[in-house]
Amino acid sequence: QVQLVESGGGLVQAGGSLRLSCAASRSAFGIDVMAWYRQAPGNQRELVADISTDGSTNYADSVKGRFIISRDNAKNTVYLQMNSLKPEDTAVYSCKVIRRVLGLPYVYWGQGTQVTVSS
Repeated sequence: QVQLVESGGGLVQAGGSLRLSCAASRSAFGIDVMAWYRQAPGNQRELVADISTDGSTNYADSVKGRFIISRDNAKNTVYLQMNSLKPEDTAVYSCKVIRRVLGLPYVYWGQGTQVTVSS
């Protein structure tokens, strides 16, 4: 089992910045893709960004140029630097980690952290 601990959410004014962190159990091995998702009230959960073990990244069009995803493989931690925040970025942000054991994927989710952007 992999435990994920998220931190960094909160309330910020439009144009501000926040940094989210998601730490997986340090003893976990086989961590593959790490990602951030978000879900606003009344909306479906959507992918914000993901990052592979080699550092390649993928972003939702709505956050390109404003958000940066990064990871520290030694710490099994993924980060999301969010800049130029907009009220429409308000949502619960959750991290997702895919772990591969003997080639099989196992998916783990964080508990979610609220991000609120005021206008």
